[in-house]
Amino acid sequence: MSKQARFGLNLSSVPKTDSAAELDPKLACQPLNPTFWRVTIHRGLLGASLKSLRIFARFFKTPDYRMTDISGLQFVSPYAFEAMQKVDVVRLAALSDPELRLLLPCLVRMALCAPADQSNAWAQDKKLILRLLSGVEAVNSIVALLSVDFHALEQDARKEQQLRQKAGGSNGESILVSQLQHGLTLEFEHSDPLRRLRLALSELLAIMNKVADSNGEFFLKSSELFESPVYLEEVADVLCILQAELPSLLPIVDVAEALLHVRNGDWFLCLLVANVPDSFNEVCRSLIKNGERQDEESVGGRRRTEALRQLCQMNPSQALNIRAMVVEECHLPGLGVALTLDYKPDCADEAVSPLVSYVSGLLLGTNGKVRTWFGMFIRNGQQRKRESSSVLWQMRRQLLLELVAILPRSRSTHVPNDTELHSEIESSSGYSGLREEHVVKASALLRLYCALMGIAGLRPTDEEAEQLLQLMTSRPPATPAGVRFVSLSFCKLLAFPTLVSTPEQEQLMVMWLSWMIKEEEYFESAAGVSASFGEMLLLVAMYFHSRPAQCHY
Repeated sequence: MSKQARFGLNLSSVPKTDSAAELDPKLACQPLNPTFWRVTIHRGLLGASLKSLRIFARFFKTPDYRMTDISGLQFVSPYAFEAMQKVDVVRLAALSDPELRLLLPCLVRMALCAPADQSNAWAQDKKLILRLLSGVEAVNSIVALLSVDFHALEQDARKEQQLRQKAGGSNGESILVSQLQHGLTLEFEHSDPLRRLRLALSELLAIMNKVADSNGEFFLKSSELFESPVYLEEVADVLCILQAELPSLLPIVDVAEALLHVRNGDWFLCLLVANVPDSFNEVCRSLIKNGERQDEESVGGRRRTEALRQLCQMNPSQALNIRAMVVEECHLPGLGVALTLDYKPDCADEAVSPLVSYVSGLLLGTNGKVRTWFGMFIRNGQQRKRESSSVLWQMRRQLLLELVAILPRSRSTHVPNDTELHSEIESSSGYSGLREEHVVKASALLRLYCALMGIAGLRPTDEEAEQLLQLMTSRPPATPAGVRFVSLSFCKLLAFPTLVSTPEQEQLMVMWLSWMIKEEEYFESAAGVSASFGEMLLLVAMYFHSRPAQCHY
């Protein structure tokens, strides 16, 4: 039986009409009403050209979404992933050829296999999908992959698994693949579809068996098949088809775990999940549960974090849910911070940033297990050399940027450049008031730095200490929030006296304390709340007077 006849459809019968006429002028004059265009496409343009369909799709495509290009490999864009999730044919038609290429395994199976949905709407969508695929040359090779006998292939694969178990994991013999005459990539190139499936399946099973026997110890498996840039797309097609046709032999969570152990594994993983979009949460939860408690401590942890980060960039709407899984499992703290750094809210909160809220919640929350886990991440991260690739140092840099951004202009005249990790921050000795809209954010930052230094053992750099001192001695407006900020700054000074280390800084602090005493009455009258700055200073002076050995000033 021919490969097209097996599915009851002949893909070649779909006409290739890329050179057809442009849009009907009558339709082109219609207003940009999405409902009108969708109905028109589904009901009236089934015979139109692929070119026309893509022109229509431009009205729906969000221009901000572009394909991500990392290290020469093109990842699935958020726009494309959402189109696959919703099976939105109009959006799929708007994809560029390279974007569409990454999704071919799922689209070809969708077009050729018997659907569970027998509705007329899906029948129309299916015709449009066939038209999309008609002009793509790679579709033929995927159709050929789908034409093999997967039942016989699965039986041979299970026999090979049994053989490997008896041989103690040795892969000297193989039922799936006979003796190779050439290297794996050359064999893959010259093989027919069935042998390609066998080659990839044998290699994948070997990696999965090694993962199962590794007892959690990370290894990086060298494999020609997953490393050759010439055949990456073809290998990805084979991988997606194997997992879709043999789900009991190749559970997607096990395949995802195995892909972490090969080069380009995060790219293969993103393509695999993009072609099975409903598996996104399942795969992410499994990777997190099997992850390290401290991800930046090992190569395996960093690779796992990077893979999950790529998955969340492909599906940003689920990034916060994945971050919640990280906290729930107390695994991969660097991933939680990285997802927060990547998060771009639709409506930015001017008061407190997502990073300040997230880290403060971990350290100042009621869950002692979470607090200990994240504190260990901070302590361990400080022991390593300062690196721009470290998530901890990226977090510290972002916090410093936020701190400098709210300082009065006369106090910080140089904002760190995003591309310079060790940029010098210049500060003047002039006094300027803290802007009212920045007071709440400044208090949140001071609380966070108190938690980082007191609970997590953060040792501030000279840069951080200088800017913290500048913030603490800023003069807020006479509002209830300003009173709380002054009290919080004074408490931080008592808790961390090492922030004041030079005579100039001591003089700055003395002048600020004098300002506190002088402005107490004004703050109380203007803010309508009790400031009690002088009372606080008196009580602290009495305490240190009775315990001179504990006095640091």
